[in-house]
Amino acid sequence: MIRTPAIDGARMQADLDALAEFREPDTEGWTRRVFSPAYTRSREWVASSMGDAGLAVKRDGAGNVVGALPGSSSGLLVTGSHTDTVAGGGRFDGPLGVLAAIEVARCIRDSGYALQHELRVVDFLGEEPNEFGVSCVGSRSIAGTLTPTHLASRDASGRTLAEAIASAGGDPDRISDAAWTPGSMSAFVELHIEQGPVLEDSGIPLAIVSGIAGIDRVQAIFSGEAAHAGTTPMDSRHDALCAAAEAVLAVERLASGGVGTTGRLEVFPGAANVVPGKAEMWAEFRSIDRAWLDERHEGFARAAAEAGARRGVVTKVSAMSRTEPVTTSAEVRAAMKIAIEGLGLQFLVLASGAGHDTVQMARLGPVGMIFVPSAGGRSHCADEWTGPEYVEAGASALLATILALDAR
Repeated sequence: MIRTPAIDGARMQADLDALAEFREPDTEGWTRRVFSPAYTRSREWVASSMGDAGLAVKRDGAGNVVGALPGSSSGLLVTGSHTDTVAGGGRFDGPLGVLAAIEVARCIRDSGYALQHELRVVDFLGEEPNEFGVSCVGSRSIAGTLTPTHLASRDASGRTLAEAIASAGGDPDRISDAAWTPGSMSAFVELHIEQGPVLEDSGIPLAIVSGIAGIDRVQAIFSGEAAHAGTTPMDSRHDALCAAAEAVLAVERLASGGVGTTGRLEVFPGAANVVPGKAEMWAEFRSIDRAWLDERHEGFARAAAEAGARRGVVTKVSAMSRTEPVTTSAEVRAAMKIAIEGLGLQFLVLASGAGHDTVQMARLGPVGMIFVPSAGGRSHCADEWTGPEYVEAGASALLATILALDAR
């Protein structure tokens, strides 16, 4: 007998609580960084949970944990997220999407519903930034964008990313086999916490994500002249930090229409009694508009150069990384709208300012994301929280969306 699949909210909460117990000792929050022993143990639990939900489970060459429910026709429906955290991170950023995906598969299996498309559930390896300087490791491998240069990158101990992947259950010799064929995926849907305050402030339980911001990161090096702080007149100084300070304020000024942040600043020699001879800053701009990002990069380079010229300081601006904005699929958004309205729930349409595995998966086919509220807009911290009612609403929206996409 076929029953209408329905999310078990209490079961999902139990799964979230169980996964949260896998954390690194003597660290703040719910820390579970990629390649840590806690992360390795947690993914054994995830693989076991996938198997218990009726999924056929494998670990690919890049260390992704992939579960599958069979379908009767071609084309993959894919859902999932990641289970690693930042240092001092929370319980919901990533794990919600993985555990909701497992719950969706479990509900479909238990109901007797016959899928037309194969359903794949993925716990992507290492979405968060790591010591190797490569985020979204697992989804890059599936999208075919994990390069030999990435794999050769080293952490502070000298270990390569390839070696770390092997320690996490992957096989560097088979990493190329982890890539999926472009066009083989009918749709990818990721459930995620908003990581911002908009949903909570509006009292709306869900958001359909319209796009994911591109991220341009830059470094600026200001080379002035170190000098005695007490004996060098103010009009004779070539103060690298003062030039950098102007550039920091330029980031803030240029950010109108998107966001801009200077998150790191280093000063040399770093003594209170020495005029700074060198300063280095790292900044980023985020927007769903590529033209806006290009204009901000040019504007920042110009502002930094002008600040240096005014103070007799040599300025060098370098592009560190560039991630393209992604627009989610109109077809997937339409399926989400039908699914959410069918549940009798309200939703907003929001753009994501944070990066996600969805960005990489967009290279393979249509993608979409669903957001649920973050209490206080807080994320990447121990206080990260999404209430049980929103967890259940998000998982229900994910299930209804998967079924709507499967019925196309």
